[in-house]
Amino acid sequence: MRPLAAPSRSFLCLRHGVTDWNRQGRFQGRTDIPLNDEGIAQARAAAERMRQTSFDHVVASPLLRALKTAEIIAAASGKSLDVDDGIVECDFGSLEGTSIAETMKAHNLKTVEDLVSILPPDGEPWPSIPVRSLNCVNRWLDRLPSATILFVCHDAVMQSMSEALTGKWLNNRHGTPFRFERTHDQWSVIEAD
Repeated sequence: MRPLAAPSRSFLCLRHGVTDWNRQGRFQGRTDIPLNDEGIAQARAAAERMRQTSFDHVVASPLLRALKTAEIIAAASGKSLDVDDGIVECDFGSLEGTSIAETMKAHNLKTVEDLVSILPPDGEPWPSIPVRSLNCVNRWLDRLPSATILFVCHDAVMQSMSEALTGKWLNNRHGTPFRFERTHDQWSVIEAD
């Protein structure tokens, strides 16, 4: 695997709309759960909100929940859409489908961030997520050098990139755009206007 490389410039990220498994508090990972009605409404609201944000291109994870969110945003904005496996959600292995709250209780974990310490060996190691995700971002920034790109992806992807670039997790919500902002060699992640 290539080492982690910080992107050359700022970009936008948005977490997909909600699914039934999100509402049930289950690990989803690579399990391909579609948006529910609330998630479709969140994607439509995100599309409306994105009318106020300048962007040129959309790149989505191939999982149904992210792809449908991206399709709604791209159609509403008249932007082109590509799909890239590099921003697919973390593979949570044998945790997929299980309760996040019960897992945290069983391992005496206090915060969601602590879950990275107990990811199963049959899943994806946490350190690999920001590497593959930021490599994906870099490929698209290089491919479209003058474009502002919106990446529609997943919570663990966004959290891992934020942690790698800023040292902090973000208060991520479904259908909410965030700007990963580079100023010189410093990064910040802020909710997009």
